[in-house]
Amino acid sequence: MKNILWKPKSPEKSQMSQLINIINESYEKDINSYNELHQWSVEHVSEFWEEIWNYSKIIHSKSYLNVVDDVSKMPGAKWFQGAKLNFAENLLRFRDNRPAIHFKGEGKAVITYSFKEVYDEVEKVTHALRTLGVVKGDRVAGFIPNIPESVIAMLATTSIGAIWSSSSPDFGTKAVLDRFAQIEPKVIFAADGYFYNGKGYNSIKKLKEISNNIPALQKVIVVEYLNEEPELLDEVSSIRYKDFINCNPEPLYFEQLPFDHPLYIMYSSGTTGLPKSIVHSAGGTLIQHLKELYFHCDLKREDCIFYFTTCGWMMWNWLVSSLSIGSTIVQFDGSPFYPDGKELWRLSEQLGITVFGTSAKYIESCKDSGIRPLEFTKLSKLRLILSTGSPLMDESFDYVYQCIKQDVLLGSISGGTDIISCFALSNPMLPVTRGELQCKGLGMDLHSYNDQGESIINKKGELVCLSAFPSMPVYFWNDKNNQKYCSAYFEIFKGIWHHGDFISVSEYGSITIFGRSDATLNPGGVRIGTAEIYKVVESIDFIDDSLVIGQEWKGNERIILFTKLKKGEGLCDKKINQIKSEIKLHCSPRHVPEKIIQIRDIPYTINGKKVELAVKRVIQGEDVKNRDALIEPEILSYYENIPELLD
Repeated sequence: MKNILWKPKSPEKSQMSQLINIINESYEKDINSYNELHQWSVEHVSEFWEEIWNYSKIIHSKSYLNVVDDVSKMPGAKWFQGAKLNFAENLLRFRDNRPAIHFKGEGKAVITYSFKEVYDEVEKVTHALRTLGVVKGDRVAGFIPNIPESVIAMLATTSIGAIWSSSSPDFGTKAVLDRFAQIEPKVIFAADGYFYNGKGYNSIKKLKEISNNIPALQKVIVVEYLNEEPELLDEVSSIRYKDFINCNPEPLYFEQLPFDHPLYIMYSSGTTGLPKSIVHSAGGTLIQHLKELYFHCDLKREDCIFYFTTCGWMMWNWLVSSLSIGSTIVQFDGSPFYPDGKELWRLSEQLGITVFGTSAKYIESCKDSGIRPLEFTKLSKLRLILSTGSPLMDESFDYVYQCIKQDVLLGSISGGTDIISCFALSNPMLPVTRGELQCKGLGMDLHSYNDQGESIINKKGELVCLSAFPSMPVYFWNDKNNQKYCSAYFEIFKGIWHHGDFISVSEYGSITIFGRSDATLNPGGVRIGTAEIYKVVESIDFIDDSLVIGQEWKGNERIILFTKLKKGEGLCDKKINQIKSEIKLHCSPRHVPEKIIQIRDIPYTINGKKVELAVKRVIQGEDVKNRDALIEPEILSYYENIPELLD
């Protein structure tokens, strides 16, 4: 029996329902459900994406000759050939006095920019960049907090047809150089520092090291955030932002470019090797985001949308695309638990946030901290909560409806940097079921595959996509003959996108995510997803956090569970037996770890993901590259030379 937690009151009023009506009328169809709509979207690919183009009113100077040349061609399908457009022009289509950006910095008052103010600021920055000699195809990078200048700099960059890339300022210099040195930016926008958990952190020292190791870099634009008069690197290579935009700009001109012109360079998390530099197209990113925002989030101009993110996570790019709809976006920079865990929920009420996006980890942290937003705020306008980054536990679904708000759509969504969008999403026409993602994304031919390459229902398998979609990467940077690109996604199943997640698809079309398949455990040749173990272990009252890996041992693999216990607790035989019993009870005997070890801390990437593969390499005595991608790289040393792993 499905455990339904929420049902839509008026699904017929949603834009998803409007889309069904449009397709029924235009193509003489009789589509009556979302599943029927989804099936039509993957069987009639050209017609579907043409309808998204038309509904979204994508601004273009030249129309396309055809929607897609060959949808079965992966990689290599060509989308909307002949079209000319500009990404920034689409995001800056509104130029009135309605709020475009609300910004809340830690410990600071809210600052608001209207759509007109954003446009005027972009005009100045664009003029200044052109004066520096920035042209289409050049790279411009952001080493910058989630502040309005990040959005403005990106829009100015892409208005020229230059390519934007960004990294969070809490990354170590090595991690930044592992990324930016690959793409050789001509200009970097960087704040002089950032605030987190009540402290200010100066970025100038990092900036000097970064700039000294990128020969192609011509100028660093230092945004005044930590200090009113920030230190410069020197008088030649750097300039303060306020001085950079102190100009009489020419009218803003948007370069008209092909649909597949590069827009963003994103990066893999890179904990076990150099990050992949993933290049995404302007048109593919735009149309995919608008599809998800309009239909899966039912986003309208009157909405106010927030996502708790850094500029280095793809959800930042996704959030900013909301400007094309005319919605107000909310940027927040700082710790969500400073001065207490109520900060973001209070902000939601204050600004009238209607769509609240965050990570599964944040929701679980609120739950574990005993924060009950319904007791101190009404969240009167909130209608949609989005969660991504890792599977949302069943108990977190309960927490949202018991402690945050009863009448809200909780959308657990899943995709990734690789596609700068989602495979599975929320849906305003469908109920919310405990532990499940509501639906496959429109136009995404998503399946769960077994080892034989067969689509399976209600069974755990590999997440695959059987046909091309517009937001597939156009290529990887410096990837000769697309070797790394093909290896990343098309090695397992030829001609089929393999994402590296374990999922199951129900007969109703809902999705369950089990975790990354490339962090899969394989004891005795039986594949086990780590998320299943986390689900049980992290519900045990004396456990604060955990990490599970597979250790190669005597020709096989054994499961090792590392546990971080709550303050004052110690691991004893009784607790070990309890953990094993719970796992055996709720999973299977195959899931029971051979070793359970207490550890001081669990390593995470800056994007909030556990790093099973990096720990696995450490215990096997292998080198872990790019440790700077971790929040606290020194934590990995805790896993070196553990005696219990030697027998």
